[in-house]
Amino acid sequence: MNTVTPRIFIAATEQDTGKTTTSLGLYAALRQQFLRIGYIKPVGQRFTEVDGRRVDEDSLLMKTVYETRIPIEDMSPITVEPDFTRRYINEANHEALVRRIQHSFDRSCWEKDFAIIEGSGHAGVGAVFDLSNATVARILASKVLLVVPGGIGLPIDEGALNKALFDREGVEVVGVVMNKVLPEKMEQTADFARRGFARLGLELLGVMPVQKNLAEPSLRQIADTIRGTFYCNARFARNHASDVVMGAVSAVNIRRKFSHGTLLIVPGDREDIVLAAISEASEFSERRLSGLILSDDLKPHRTLLELLQQTNLPVVFSSMDSYSIAQRIFSLTIKTQPDDTRKIESIQDLVARHIDIPRLLEKIGVSD
Repeated sequence: MNTVTPRIFIAATEQDTGKTTTSLGLYAALRQQFLRIGYIKPVGQRFTEVDGRRVDEDSLLMKTVYETRIPIEDMSPITVEPDFTRRYINEANHEALVRRIQHSFDRSCWEKDFAIIEGSGHAGVGAVFDLSNATVARILASKVLLVVPGGIGLPIDEGALNKALFDREGVEVVGVVMNKVLPEKMEQTADFARRGFARLGLELLGVMPVQKNLAEPSLRQIADTIRGTFYCNARFARNHASDVVMGAVSAVNIRRKFSHGTLLIVPGDREDIVLAAISEASEFSERRLSGLILSDDLKPHRTLLELLQQTNLPVVFSSMDSYSIAQRIFSLTIKTQPDDTRKIESIQDLVARHIDIPRLLEKIGVSD
């Protein structure tokens, strides 16, 4: 296996902490110094279909955004499908899986100047099939950058637990990046976290503030989640919902709840509220909506449907009731999509400004 290419394993203390955000931004930042960068997510838990093959969503995101010249099957060698764990316990094909990861790493990093390895969940995820993140980092001879959520007590406690697992595998954690810190608490949190992690022998290499837009789902993501269909203006499916309002009051009062980027959910027969939405659909409106979901499998009068077609407001039909739709939206795990251009630019800027890249490279033994 390739042991020459410089590499870093992006791990986290829990799921959805910011591994992909860090990997995505780090890739762009490192391109300032390294011409050719490899990427691999050895074990993926969320997958999608590409040419009849299940591949990890984050691997597909990286391949699409950065147009990597790496076969997608090597960027995503193992996807944990619903019956994967049961099959492994029955067959215990550990050596074959290790060989697959090593082979894919070699192909992903062939003639590359640097390699980014993205983990999946906390250090112990994957232990049930003998491929925890700590084990995979050891197999790939990589040092680790640990991503933790904002705060002081819990992130440091979880950092200690995760470090213990990496230590047991003989893997060095070179530093910590804290993500999703409230902007007004950045300085204070960074000070206490830096001292707290230092007591564990860990160096704080970055503190990234909460970026509200990164947690906003697109209309496309929402429509997929609620099994909805676009009635019109699907070309604006990338609109992001910065707020969600349900049409449970009068049309006069509902307009007071609108703000720029609001997603409105309303039963299709509440024609007074649908008309209010149409009135705020102008691109010049300060309270312009990001989208409209017509719930309960109900549709307004044909005249209103025709008026909706004349706006730039994306409209989605759903058979679910309004409260169930709202519940689905609030429980969504927001993943950056390849066409989320503004989000991707925000992520790249976030990492470039808030992670000490030169110090990270120094810690893994790469000189400028």
